[in-house]
Amino acid sequence: MAVFDQTTPFMLLARIHVKPGCVDAYLELARATDEAVQASESGMIHHTFDQDPDDPQAFVWSEVYANDEAFSAHVSNPPVQEYLQKHAELGDGFSIEVYGTVADECRRLMESFGLPLKIFETKLGYSRVC
Repeated sequence: MAVFDQTTPFMLLARIHVKPGCVDAYLELARATDEAVQASESGMIHHTFDQDPDDPQAFVWSEVYANDEAFSAHVSNPPVQEYLQKHAELGDGFSIEVYGTVADECRRLMESFGLPLKIFETKLGYSRVC
């Protein structure tokens, strides 16, 4: 039986809604952030920004982290902090879903942002991500 804990990969979906008239500026912000994350975070093993087919102002960051430490590195990365600040100007919605098991320390870090958060803890399965 597989053990899932702070050392195993997990998925995070960040659901974003952009203010009217701000989609182009938000896409540029997302592009710059994505490039910075790719260049500086080896623990981010999947990072995409996907548009909702039913709402052109709704997007989802789909992220796979190697482990809890990779999440901590992500949220402390200066380009990510800058992204979050600019989201406040351009966006009007932000919620997070986590699929996988994280340790209490990582959970507290996630909760510290004050965003809507739902964590789906792994009960069984396997991962071939790493």
